[in-house]
Amino acid sequence: MRILFVGDVVGRGGRTVLREKLAEVKEAEAIDFTIVNIENAAGGFGTTPNLAEETFKLGADVLTSGNHIWDRRELFDYFDRAPKLLRPGNYPPGLPGSWSTVAESRQGVPVAVVNLQGRVFMPLIDCPFRFIDAEIEAIREQTPIILVDFHAEATSEKMAFGWHVDGRVSAVVGTHTHVPTADCRVLPGGTAYVTDVGMTGSYESVIGMRVKESLQRFLTGLNARFEPATDSPKFCSVIIEIDDASGQALSIRRCDLEPAVP
Repeated sequence: MRILFVGDVVGRGGRTVLREKLAEVKEAEAIDFTIVNIENAAGGFGTTPNLAEETFKLGADVLTSGNHIWDRRELFDYFDRAPKLLRPGNYPPGLPGSWSTVAESRQGVPVAVVNLQGRVFMPLIDCPFRFIDAEIEAIREQTPIILVDFHAEATSEKMAFGWHVDGRVSAVVGTHTHVPTADCRVLPGGTAYVTDVGMTGSYESVIGMRVKESLQRFLTGLNARFEPATDSPKFCSVIIEIDDASGQALSIRRCDLEPAVP
């Protein structure tokens, strides 16, 4: 099985390149299952029901997110109608939304997707390490193919989490920092790992935001309203090949596409 994971879609530029490239990549790479992180799709902060629906129509099987999923209140009621839009599971109990789902691949093979969030330099929420320990066996009873979107700031925490679940999940893909990393590998236990998929958005920016306002914050110490950049958006993703029977990863590689030159 081949799983495509598309990194954080940021603003209009990210949405544009996603529309342009997703179908192309799926066909060229014979993708069986597609996951897209859309927590920054709406103006760089959060997402909306309409944007989630649009992304499903483009060909995403499951949508993941992160800390910005709570930025737009209109999404809260939508969670009940969209069980395949995930939010991090290790927030306190009682919040809306699902943190995991099992969906079928193009061949009808069940795939579990889990969304968790780190705690280093992030909101102080429940421990993702202990959370996955408590839940993993119930998920494995449904399918051995399990992908975790680990939305975290610190490289060390992402790496530690990968080692913690090595051999128990098929893949751990890092999101949140918007900078693609070059450390795709399969860990000894058979878990595919990358520290950060990178963002699908403009790299003529500061992690997706316009350079002018970003520089103003650093130079003056004053808050400036961030605006997502739109120039030269790039499609960033990874492709993971997994053995259907065992759930072990066979390979993981980057699939990054530059915008077409006019």
